[in-house]
Amino acid sequence: GTLKRLHDRLREHAREKAGRSRKASAGVIDSQTARATGAGGPERGFDAGKKTFGRKRHLLVDASGLILLAHIHAASLHDTAGAQQMVEVTSSSALPRLELVWADGAYTGPFARWLDQARGWRVEVPFHRQRQAWRPGLEDKPKGFQVIPRRWVVERTFAWLSRSRRLARDHERLPETGIAMIHTAMSRIMLRRLA
Repeated sequence: GTLKRLHDRLREHAREKAGRSRKASAGVIDSQTARATGAGGPERGFDAGKKTFGRKRHLLVDASGLILLAHIHAASLHDTAGAQQMVEVTSSSALPRLELVWADGAYTGPFARWLDQARGWRVEVPFHRQRQAWRPGLEDKPKGFQVIPRRWVVERTFAWLSRSRRLARDHERLPETGIAMIHTAMSRIMLRRLA
């Protein structure tokens, strides 16, 4: 737990330096499937949506992309089940100010109701601003990549982490080691910001 405690303290300092409160009040949640290497180990599975064998990395980040919670589980586990595991293994006092979680549509329904009952966190799904105007006859659909409000923050965090060689693929035998590597890579990023 030493790397996590160090990471959490650095996050508080980085938030303070950016002019924010030390504790986050909103977050963004998503998962990323990491392709497995031949290392073996528990918690591995096949993600049918991505056609990939490996593990999923679940992250809850604050509004600036700093990691609040991290969890690794088998890729075969659905996103909502993995997110629920991530929240359940975290003490209820870990994120005292958190009230709002932005997510994609996969996290609505039973998971959103469970999260509200268990922690009092509200799930909100941001959509494209002009989504309704894209219907035929009203307006032409924009071409190319369109940024979805708030959800891009967690995707950027995954991009930051993938620059770390140990996180480009899932090289770890144990999921706990993978979580430690996530905290180490993010600590490096925050130390650069603080310096």
